[in-house]
Formats: sequence, C-alpha cells, structure tokens
Amino acid sequence: MNITIHQAMLPQEDPSASLAFYRDALGFEVRNDVEYGGMHWTTVGSPDQPDMAIVLYPLAAAPGLTDDERRMIAEMMAKGTYASINLATRDLDAAFERLTASGADVVQEPTDQPYGIRDCAVRDPAGNLVRIQELPGA
Repeated sequence: MNITIHQAMLPQEDPSASLAFYRDALGFEVRNDVEYGGMHWTTVGSPDQPDMAIVLYPLAAAPGLTDDERRMIAEMMAKGTYASINLATRDLDAAFERLTASGADVVQEPTDQPYGIRDCAVRDPAGNLVRIQELPGA
C-alpha cells in the first residue's frame, strides 16, 4: 500500500484575497475554482508539484460545525492561531521579498534557526500561518 498526501485544506474568508496571495505572491497555479451554493473553493498548487494541492475552502462549508464553533474558529483565524502550512523553496530571500512586496503580514523575517533550518513566516489573508523553509543547496 502506498498512500500519498494529495491535498491540504486551509480556510479562507475572502476568495479573491486568498487567490491573490497564493497565485500572485507565491506563484501557485490555479487548478480548480468552484462556486457552489454561494460559496467559493479554490485549489492551488506549485507547478513543480502537480500531485499536491492546497484547497482554500470557505469556513461556512465545514460540515457539522455549530454556529458557536464556527464563530470560535473565525476568532482563532483572526488571531492567526487556527491553521498553518509549511512550504519550501530553494531561494528563501527571493520568496520573502516577493511576499513583502505583495503586502503579506510578516510574522518572522528569514532566520537561521538553532535547530538547523532557515525559514520565514507570514500570514495569508485569512490569518493562516505560512512558514517557508529554505531547502538545502540554495
């Protein structure tokens, strides 16, 4: 048996703002763009990694949530404590420069971590934490 990671899910509250971040600032391609029942899902991914994607989904679409749970998640998203994703690049400084030029909310500038990696962190328009690690050989 071989199971692979196919998609990761990140909530969004403004599909246009999320698309601008993931497509224009990070350089991802749009793989699917769905309007359904007044909600909007966008699937994006790296052109270099066609089998892995991020689905930017409307929080209202999460099944089984009560109104209180949805409100609590929205509050956590606003604080940037609900969801996160780790990305990687061979040129962290160029990626960080592109993100800051786009107006991304910077959490951490590129930093050599004491545990052996170099990374930075920003928040996407929904408040999701996006960490970007520099791959070896940069």
